[in-house]
Amino acid sequence: MNSVLSNPQQTSDSDGPHTQAGAPILRITALRKSYGTHEVLRGIDLTVLRGEVVAIIGKSGSGKSTLLRCINGLEVFQEGSLIVDGKHLLYDNAKAMRDLRQGVGMIFQGFNLFPHLSVGRNVMLAPQLVKKRQAGLNEERARQLLARVGLAEKFDAMPDKLSGGQQQRVAIARALAMDPAIMLCDEITSALDPELVGEVLRVVESLADEGMTLLMVTHEMSFARKVADRVIFMHQGLVHEIGPPAEIFGHPQTPELRQFLSSLRD
Repeated sequence: MNSVLSNPQQTSDSDGPHTQAGAPILRITALRKSYGTHEVLRGIDLTVLRGEVVAIIGKSGSGKSTLLRCINGLEVFQEGSLIVDGKHLLYDNAKAMRDLRQGVGMIFQGFNLFPHLSVGRNVMLAPQLVKKRQAGLNEERARQLLARVGLAEKFDAMPDKLSGGQQQRVAIARALAMDPAIMLCDEITSALDPELVGEVLRVVESLADEGMTLLMVTHEMSFARKVADRVIFMHQGLVHEIGPPAEIFGHPQTPELRQFLSSLRD
């Protein structure tokens, strides 16, 4: 089943606080991904505009995280096409893969910081290795980004001295250090204690307010309702419903989405 909307690529209406007119930054067409005989993504079509915030919801196993991992090249899909910021994802072209990955930032459930490097060095590593950024400029940029996520004083700290929320904010700064065109967030608060969730979501909301293109898998429904321009409900490897938050949460069109939302309230 495809999206229940007649035009699944519609942009949000006035409910969407960030959507801008313009060329799409992400275009996915007929994307299929299988693990052996198990088809996880069964034909995904999706277009995301520059500056748009899109939240992806759905129960476990619906293909949400697999979709994100396909977008940044961590997973190989079998059929379809994927274009990010004008660049085609081509697995057999090493340069094309490097170029694409430089434009796609990703923040994972686990913070994945290098434990033997200070916070500042974690943020500086990729720009140094990949972009060959000059040392002085690299450090200056890292300090700016840590200040942006509220951790200016933690430049020399080691990751194991930080809370989970602080480590996730460092991970956000590290992803931003590569100046990505689009940021992918995969359940970035799911490993955090409840009292630490807010500090991370505030940083993500600030990125949205500043015009960052965000595609986020989340179980924080109130956050999705508040920040997203559009919400995607994935079910059994398909984009099952898509629309502005007010429609998805207030007027679900299918039994599957109604059941999913009902299960969150139980």
